[in-house]
Amino acid sequence: MKLATVLYKSEERVGMVEGPVIRLFPREAGDMVDLARNGIPACGAEPTPLSDVRVLAPIRRFRRDVLCTGWNYWDHFEEGIGKRDGQEVERPSAPTFFTKAPDAIIDPEDDIAYDPRISAKWDYEAEIAVIIGKTGRSIPTRRAPDHIFGYTLANDISQRDLQRRHGGQWLKGKSIDTSTPLGPFIVTPDEIDLPDVELTSYVNGELRQNAQARQMAFTVAQIIAELSFGMTLHAGDVILTGTPSGIGMARNPPVWLSEDDEVVVCGSGLGKLRNRVVRADLASESDVEI
Repeated sequence: MKLATVLYKSEERVGMVEGPVIRLFPREAGDMVDLARNGIPACGAEPTPLSDVRVLAPIRRFRRDVLCTGWNYWDHFEEGIGKRDGQEVERPSAPTFFTKAPDAIIDPEDDIAYDPRISAKWDYEAEIAVIIGKTGRSIPTRRAPDHIFGYTLANDISQRDLQRRHGGQWLKGKSIDTSTPLGPFIVTPDEIDLPDVELTSYVNGELRQNAQARQMAFTVAQIIAELSFGMTLHAGDVILTGTPSGIGMARNPPVWLSEDDEVVVCGSGLGKLRNRVVRADLASESDVEI
C-alpha cells in the first residue's frame, strides 16, 4: 500500500495511492501520524486524480526531531577517510545516531533553500527513511518489524563546513531550514522487499549514488533495536537510515551543490524526490561569519 499526504482544495488530507488515483480517507481519520498510530481506516475512500492534488511530505506533525543514522553504508564511511578535516574516527561497531530539526523538512518537489552565507559546502545524501507505527521501548531486533509503519525517501542535505565548525557533531550541519526533502509516499512493508530497494541520486542528470538497501552496515531492525534501547520510539517518528557512497564531499576535487542545481533521489518502489536548489535568505542580519 502507498500512502500520501496531499493538499486538496486548500486542505491537507491523507489517502491511499492507486496508480493515477488517490483515495482520500475521511477527515476523521486524521493525519499520517494518526494512521501510523491507529492503523489504516477500513471505511470507504473518495477517489481523486493525483493530478488534482499536490503531494506533500508524508509526515507533517513531529513530536521530536527527525532521528538519523550516520555511516550506515561502509563504502560511504570509507570514502570519507582523510576528508573530515582532522575529525577522524574509527569504524563504528554500533549505529551512529544524530538528529535533524523538523523545520528542515520540505515537500517532495519543493525548492531546497540555499544561502552561501550559511555554508559554502552544501552536499546531498540519498536515504531511505523508516516511519514508526507502533510505540515501544527496548524493542528486540526480532520484533522490530512489528514497529514499522512504512518506508519513504529523504535527501539529507548537509552543510559540511558547519559539521566541522561545531566540533564534528552533525545537528547544526543537518538542520538548516527548508532544506531536506521527504516523501513522496509512505510504502507499507508488505509492498516491497527492502533489501532489494535500489537507492540512487542524480545531480543535473548525472548519476552520483547507486546502492541497494542490503548494503546497509546495520539493518533497519538493528537500528530500531539500538535506538529504542532505553528510549521510547513513538508512532509517527521518522528515522533516516544513512546514505551510500558518492557524496559530493568525497569526490576529488569535492563537488558542492550550487544555485539552480537539480537533485533527484529515487528508490525502487518508493518513488522519487525532485528538487531544485534555489537561493534564499536564511542568514538575515546575522553577524556570524563562516
